[in-house]
Amino acid sequence: MDLQLQGKKALVTGSTLGIGFATALGLAREGAEVVVNGRTQVRADEAAALIRAQVPGARVTGVAADLAGAEGCAALIEAVPDLDVLVNNVGIFEPKPFDEISDAEWLRFFQTNVMSGVRLSRHYLAGMRARDWGRIIFVSSESAVQIPAEMIHYGMTKTAQLAVARGLAETTAGTGITVNSVLPGPTRSEGVAAFVEQIAGQRGISFAAMEREFFDTARPSSLLRRFATVEEVANMIVYLCGAGASATNGAALRVDGGVVRAIL
Repeated sequence: MDLQLQGKKALVTGSTLGIGFATALGLAREGAEVVVNGRTQVRADEAAALIRAQVPGARVTGVAADLAGAEGCAALIEAVPDLDVLVNNVGIFEPKPFDEISDAEWLRFFQTNVMSGVRLSRHYLAGMRARDWGRIIFVSSESAVQIPAEMIHYGMTKTAQLAVARGLAETTAGTGITVNSVLPGPTRSEGVAAFVEQIAGQRGISFAAMEREFFDTARPSSLLRRFATVEEVANMIVYLCGAGASATNGAALRVDGGVVRAIL
């Protein structure tokens, strides 16, 4: 399928690793001009170079900005004033007991995971409206609908993303703009892999054994029975960025390996 992304400019936040990097790579393969974002210029440039190495002729630039606050979002907007596709992927997570999560941590998670997307969407939506075409995607999580007891503050932000995305989609009725959410399930990103390997090492078992135990106990409803790859999640995101997804708007699409049992 030709996603008709040639000539389109896309920004993927938090795209030096994991799902974000895989999405940026996928968009470059589809011919889009891609902006890679990380907290440091070195990381952003390294990610852009990796994409150019895999996609000869790709138009990729790296922009450093810490999106945990308004200042970082403003810096990114100044560097990239206009675009056609915005993928709000940047996010943080940390397992922590509820009674140990401070007010500051609640606010830090909300600022990074929710307000980064709010601030960027608020700016870029105007240009999309002027052209009557655009794509905004929030990378949420299955934790948005099945709040994990081990990190309630994270789940809260993922639910908030669904609300923001649906509300924004309502404002695009009758236009060529779509706003959607993608809900990955347990995914073997670099961060998750490192965390699982650390726990496995502490217990003296292999990654594979730890993975089996995780799906037996923590996510027993999974139909995939393994961590998804970042590419499997990115495939859905990239599709939503293309012309072929023009009738998908205001949706929350799951790439969760069947973890969520609800039909809706």
